[in-house]
This record gives sequence, structure tokens and C-alpha cells, in this order.
Amino acid sequence: MGTENVLEHALPEIKTSPQLKRTMKLMGALFLTLSSITPAASVFIIAPGVVQQAGTGAVLSFALAAIINVFTALTYAELSSAFPLTGGEYAIVARLLGPFPGFIILGVNFATLTLTTAVVAMGLGNYLGVLLPDLSPVVAGVGCVVFTTLCGILNIRTNAIVTGVFLLIEMLALITLSTLGFLHVSRPFMDFITHPMHLDGGVLAPVSIGALGLATVVANFAYNGYGNAVYLGEEMHDAPKHVGRTILLALLIGGVAEVIPIVAVLLGTPDLSALLGSQNMFSDFIRARGGDTLNTIVSLGIALAIVNANIAFLIMVARQLFSSGRDHVWSKSVNRALVRVHKRFHSPWVATLVCGFMAALGCLIPMNFLLVLTGTGIIVIYAALCFAVIAGRRKGKTAHGHYRMPWYPWPPIIALIGLGYVIYANTLDPDVGLPSLIATGGMMLVAALYYVLVLRRRGKWVLRGPEGV
Repeated sequence: MGTENVLEHALPEIKTSPQLKRTMKLMGALFLTLSSITPAASVFIIAPGVVQQAGTGAVLSFALAAIINVFTALTYAELSSAFPLTGGEYAIVARLLGPFPGFIILGVNFATLTLTTAVVAMGLGNYLGVLLPDLSPVVAGVGCVVFTTLCGILNIRTNAIVTGVFLLIEMLALITLSTLGFLHVSRPFMDFITHPMHLDGGVLAPVSIGALGLATVVANFAYNGYGNAVYLGEEMHDAPKHVGRTILLALLIGGVAEVIPIVAVLLGTPDLSALLGSQNMFSDFIRARGGDTLNTIVSLGIALAIVNANIAFLIMVARQLFSSGRDHVWSKSVNRALVRVHKRFHSPWVATLVCGFMAALGCLIPMNFLLVLTGTGIIVIYAALCFAVIAGRRKGKTAHGHYRMPWYPWPPIIALIGLGYVIYANTLDPDVGLPSLIATGGMMLVAALYYVLVLRRRGKWVLRGPEGV
């Protein structure tokens, strides 16, 4: 079944397809997208894994991951400009590579986004612990998901304002961390590039290429979130013009906000070995340089960052589920429920409640297993988009888009090479990396079986969108 036939079949249905209301401008979309990157939570929750793996080589790992993500962001920007659909990656891939790969991306992406919401929410207890030391991570996670789900039902502009305020607090926490590091520089920056060291058996030793590669895998995940701007495409004014710019700005601002504090801490820590061996390295650093009171204040700021990220995640994944209902992925009754839009807030409220319920269930899954389930799904999604942008250029299906990436075809090619290296590095990690690849393969298989056994038996899978997209 060709993609052209799917779209032609869809056109008569478009006028009656449920639609969201365009009420948001570029800044609102940028606030929500940056909140889904969540720089502070990435620094305090994800970056320690990079630093523990690669030590001072974390600077190189973040640099390598940045290269991959810059070229992937260029790919996202071009595709999102051509197809600013709330279905996001699956809606784009299905239109350019065909419905079968598009549906596989839907399965992987929906599972990854939902479970990632649970992963981030369960980190809340660590930072509320400064006030509530006996708080269970599961209780904190479920409470966070319930609150952010209710926020997600509100009008998108209201959420943009709320996340903008929380984002400001988040950035202040990162500025505080950076200032503490740069005020007490203890070692030269170039050592991080020429002689990266990590902790090996309690002793500082040179970092191996393999360790840098594994750390790059985690650093790649820290940047993730800039592409989520595409889910807002049906609620932005002049989305084809602004969505690509939103993606690139989000990566630039979010990347700088993450890397500078990490460099500052590595430069400013008084005892590098103690830092690399710490289970709460950034909190310990703040306590050592600024005292317990400052650590408490910053920890509460990180707690707000986690809440902020979850608001953004719930908004994004709910819109993808809304789109799946509009595309008649499920049973008729489920589809009708998922496409219901709140009369006052203009949000897909049923889809938001469903996503919140599933994320809350995810909080009941052991954290180690959650990390395995969410670790490598992003690789499959990025790779599919790289192939999609090549197909779109070759077939002329993205020519109508407002944004065209520079240096084509090198960005998707370089990104694919980098993603191939990330996959190879994952195979070297028997604890999380390899099991995560297997889990992602399982998600793809389940999605493929659903498509073959359910969707294809109904006939053509119709892709719907607003305004004839």
C-alpha cells in the first residue's frame, strides 16, 4: 500500500477530523519544549551517570552527543516544518516511509514517552527528601503524575505560562551551580580534553574509548526533548514557519544550560575522586561549596524542574495519543473518547487522563527495569526520521516546508553514523544497554503484530490531519 493512496483516501475525511485550537506563539512553544528537555533534571538526574562512567571525559561525551543531536535537530526541523502534526514522529514517518514503519514508531515512541514520564517523576522524591526524608519514590512519583495530569488538561497557553515560570526557577538553580564551580576553579579545562580521567577501583585512571562511548549514550539521552515541539504544531500560530525554529532554539538553549554547569562542577570540585565516587555528586558539591541551606533551596528548585518536565511530557504524549485516536488506531469507542477536546480549555482531556493513568502505573515498575525499557527507544525514532527526511527530499514530499536544513544530505548521514555507534556502544553494556536494545526490539515487534493482525485487516490505515495535512 503506497503512502500516496493513504493520503488520497484520507482527504475526504479531513474536514470532519477533530482539531485543536491554535492559541500559542513561538515563545509559549519554546517554554514547553525546553521544559520537556528539562535541563536541570538532566544535570542532576542523568548527567551523574555520564560523569560516573567517563569522569572528566564527560565533557567529550557531551560534545560527541551534541554533534549527533545537532544534525538530528536539523532533520527534525525540516520534517516538522513540512508536517507540523500533533502525532509527531509517527505521523511524519508514516507519510514519508509508509504506514507500517510509521505505526512501529508510534508504538515505540508512545511507550518510551509514557515510561520516561514515570522515570522523571520518581526522581522527585530524591529532591523533596530535604524536607520529607521518609518520602517513598513511588508515592512521590504517583503524586507528581496526578498533579501534572490535571495541569495538562488546562489550556495550552496557561501551561506555557506555568512552565515558563518553573523554567526560570530551574535556570536559576543551574546558574547557582555554575557560579559555585567557576568561583573555585581547581584544575585546567584542557585536561578534560587531552587527559580525561575517571574513577577505576577508587583510583583516578585514563578513560577508555569504550567508557567514553557508553557515556555518550547517556549524554545523548540528556539532550532529548527538543523534537517534542512538533507535538505542538497544531496549536501554534503559523506552525510551519515557527516549529523548526523552536526545535533549534530549544536544543541550543537546553544544551548550553546543561553543559556549562557540568563543566563548572568538574573544574571547581575540591576533590575530584570524592566527586566521581559520590552517589549524589552535584548535591554534595553544592553542600561543600555553598552549605546545607543553599543545597536545600537548589534541591527544591530541582523538584520544581521535575514537576515542570512532567507537565510538558504529559502534554506531548497526550497529543500523540489524541492523534492516534483521530487516525482510528483503536476500537471505535476508544477512538471517539481519545479525540474529545475540552470545550473550555481546548485540550484533549480524555487522552491526557489516559496518559496520566499509564504513567502512574509506570511508577510501580522497578526503576532499573524502567531504565532498560526507555534507554534506546530514542535511537530507533531518530534513525527513522533520518531515513524519512532522505525519502522526503528524494520524492519531493517535504518541498512545501518552510525550513530546509543546510548541508544536506550530510546531517542525516552523520546522525545515522553516530546512532550506529551508539547502538554498538549499547551492545557492550550487559547491564542496561544490551537489555534495552532487546526491550526496544520487543516494543517494535508488538507494534508490528498489532499493525498486521488488527489495523491491516481493517483495510487502509487512514492518516488524518488538520487543514489537509
